Amino acid sequence: MKLLVFGVALFACSARSTAPSITRDVVFVCEHGAAKSVVASAYFNKLAAERGLAIRSIARGADPQAELSVAAVKGLTTDGLPPEPVGPRPLSAADVRSSASVVAFDCEQPAMKALRGMDVCWNDVPAVAEDYARARDRIRTRVEALIAQIAK
Repeated sequence: MKLLVFGVALFACSARSTAPSITRDVVFVCEHGAAKSVVASAYFNKLAAERGLAIRSIARGADPQAELSVAAVKGLTTDGLPPEPVGPRPLSAADVRSSASVVAFDCEQPAMKALRGMDVCWNDVPAVAEDYARARDRIRTRVEALIAQIAK
């Protein structure tokens, strides 16, 4: 099933490069769709809104687990940000087609290898469960740079 989703997502990504982008959405994808992508999406949406930009992001997983990471939910709640989505959701071809950019985390992980050909891969973000503050700070720095690039 994972290979089918990745195959469809990769096909959609190649089709997307030849068709005009319909939206300015960004899709963040981590292995389980429960921590890094959720933190990145929450901060992306917060920072974009603060800058008055009409762009949004979503969080997805290559092999979603059942629930959001406890560390991500606790950290985001402490930071005053609601974690979205309510539960991990799988990456779909529609997500890729309707996005302007796909950012994948940890592309060397087995479940993530098929996403190496997407727009960007952030391999240097520490595990959220091990050190939320450090992971959040690394993600936020990268998200700020991405928003600045999109805003140009």
